[in-house]
Amino acid sequence: MQKPIETSNAPGAIGPYSQAIAVCQLIFVSGQLPIDPQTGQIPESAADQARQSLTNIQAILEAAGVDMSHVVRAGVFLTDMGDFQAVNEVYASFFKPPYPARSAVEVKALPRGAKVEIDAMAVK
Repeated sequence: MQKPIETSNAPGAIGPYSQAIAVCQLIFVSGQLPIDPQTGQIPESAADQARQSLTNIQAILEAAGVDMSHVVRAGVFLTDMGDFQAVNEVYASFFKPPYPARSAVEVKALPRGAKVEIDAMAVK
């Protein structure tokens, strides 16, 4: 019943998890660090990191046969809530109203020293 979603257009998992899992009409996208899949690098600014994380989500959703308009929920993890506004501006550029339901929380640290990680759930 579960179908893994994988693409080389987003970074591979750095642990024991899938880029995404499809179950029935739902697609659960794992938290995406802002890793450029071509270079393995992480951008410096939180805004650029948010853009890369969302670009990774977009690539995974495309591999699942949907696009960002199918996202119904997202989670944003920030190591500094002071970056909230800059990340919000980038986030808004990837979605149109009605925007997905979302949480945004500050965390102590993220893998690879990232400032931002974003996950998503979409419906086909």
